[in-house]
Amino acid sequence: MSKLKIASIFFIVLSFGIGLYFYDQLPIQVASHWNSAGQVDGYMSRFWGTFLMPIISGILFLLLVFIPKFDPRKINSPEFKKAYDGFILLLTIYLFYIYLITLAWNLGYRFNFGQMLTPAMGILFFYVGRLLLKTKSNWFIGIRTPWTLSNDLVWDKTHQLGGRLFQISGLICLLGLLWPQQAIWLILIPILISSIFLIAYSYFEYKKLK
Repeated sequence: MSKLKIASIFFIVLSFGIGLYFYDQLPIQVASHWNSAGQVDGYMSRFWGTFLMPIISGILFLLLVFIPKFDPRKINSPEFKKAYDGFILLLTIYLFYIYLITLAWNLGYRFNFGQMLTPAMGILFFYVGRLLLKTKSNWFIGIRTPWTLSNDLVWDKTHQLGGRLFQISGLICLLGLLWPQQAIWLILIPILISSIFLIAYSYFEYKKLK
């Protein structure tokens, strides 16, 4: 097992440990969801509010580790495998960060939740862009449209453009630090526009080749 995967397991175990430590200090109903205005609009019981995120992190880790093994188009590039393990670690750290600020809120600290998400989302999107630039055709990871999966050239062109768009989206996310009231939109709008554009782009590139 790679060092990056071992580091991911460390953060998952650490999140369970932190949950156990603070469990008795949390309210009976734990705030678990915030709307675009940064107001709490969802609650969970203390048990699920404390341990749901670590459980999700563990399940996602297992899925991300084992699902690619069933891909008939296995990617054997060492460079990609290292970048992919890095993505697993970064996603685990991202969920760990969300977990920490959720606990902090429920322990009495107050802040703009959308603004706090901004740097984490920006870094995650930027790294996803880096991963897309290294991804070769497969069934589980990347921009999987009928047209990218049908033609390797369309896959490569779409992922080269997609990698850059995701990196730009990540940088735009960081602007939420300057404009906290618009933070949630600076996270959602760039990545939504990029995703829709890339689907259309892959279709037209496929038609152009045909």
